[in-house]
Amino acid sequence: MSESPQSVRRSRVFRARWVVPIVGPVIENAAICVEEGRVASLGVCRQTPDVDLGDVVVTPGFVNANTHWEFSDLERPLGRPEQRFPDWIRTVIAERKRGDREVAEAVGGGRNESLRCGVTAAGEIATAPAGVYRRDPTPIAAALFHEVIGFSTARFESALAHGLERLQSSTTSACSGAFATLPDGVSPHAPYTVHPQLVQRLAEASRNDQFPVAMHLAESLEELELLHSGRGPFRDLLEERGMWGDEVIAPGTRPLDYLKQLATCWQALVVHGNYLTSNEIDYVAAHRDRLSVAYCPRTHAYFGHTRYPLERMLASGVRVALGTDSRASNPDLDLVAEMRFAAARHPEVEPALLLRMATADAADALERGGRRGRLAVGCVADMVAFEYDAVTMSPIDAIFEGGELSRRVFVAGEEWLPGGS
Repeated sequence: MSESPQSVRRSRVFRARWVVPIVGPVIENAAICVEEGRVASLGVCRQTPDVDLGDVVVTPGFVNANTHWEFSDLERPLGRPEQRFPDWIRTVIAERKRGDREVAEAVGGGRNESLRCGVTAAGEIATAPAGVYRRDPTPIAAALFHEVIGFSTARFESALAHGLERLQSSTTSACSGAFATLPDGVSPHAPYTVHPQLVQRLAEASRNDQFPVAMHLAESLEELELLHSGRGPFRDLLEERGMWGDEVIAPGTRPLDYLKQLATCWQALVVHGNYLTSNEIDYVAAHRDRLSVAYCPRTHAYFGHTRYPLERMLASGVRVALGTDSRASNPDLDLVAEMRFAAARHPEVEPALLLRMATADAADALERGGRRGRLAVGCVADMVAFEYDAVTMSPIDAIFEGGELSRRVFVAGEEWLPGGS
């Protein structure tokens, strides 16, 4: 289906047994009026609808805060569970060198799988040219964070120029229309692949040119060891690849040093943050206007990390967005499965809050303005309708506990069907 607003029907009223708007109370016997792809009104149904969705629970389209679609052709995660993280990185490098890789096909498969699962927007760490993502017809909005790697002092200037060139090309080729895309940005990959001065320069560019930044940070204990002492398995990996320089990382460096740089960006997403300290969590919370954290529960579990500090983050006021990461560390790209897994791992966190982390909070982590991830007047009418046949279960509990749920997905008020519509 076309993504341009001109192709969207001007006005249509949907009726559903339940609507979960995220930003307001759950509505029973609800009507959603959609005009030109946006929510025009929302409330109790008092008229004959154009489309009666029946006994369903309608939520906003899900927003996946962290994806790597280039690995969507994998049938199972790379490496093995609880493998040392630098060793897993080696398997990723080997996978990228595989001669028969079809990145465009994998990206298309990832976009298609995401939309089938009800994800209508995503934050994608982009390693391929923008055209690979833009030419896929699946109508999922994507913020492309173009990956930048440049660890050595000699290389970071060229890495900076190349990253900003890719961003400029991406912005120029972005789809037209209000619903087609999200703001693109860059991703200085991680402390073990990016010179601190490169992070600083990208942060300056982000602030001046108003684009978002995403960075993997505090992801593993091996990363913390490298920052603190310049030693350990990541040092070994960098030396193997001819990237190590003694002058790059000052002894005693902490994730907080990178957070201070990211806080100067126009908007920034900390990907993972598995090992942020209490002080660092408080710092992220104090900069909520610019900083968010992406939590990928099943990927976190795959590597056997210590318990994720989700409750501490939420108590401090950190905006936490849910993501799946990639099929290189996750069996699928289903955010409902991610929410259910997180609910089991964090029973103290209300399901309604986890749902918000996969919708409104994830949307706000990727884009300012609050136009996605909620059903409210003026927002993009991306919706997921879940079958609902429970008598005693609440609508939100039905999403978390209702077994395999069939889903109908609507993009800007138009139903999307696998294979195109």
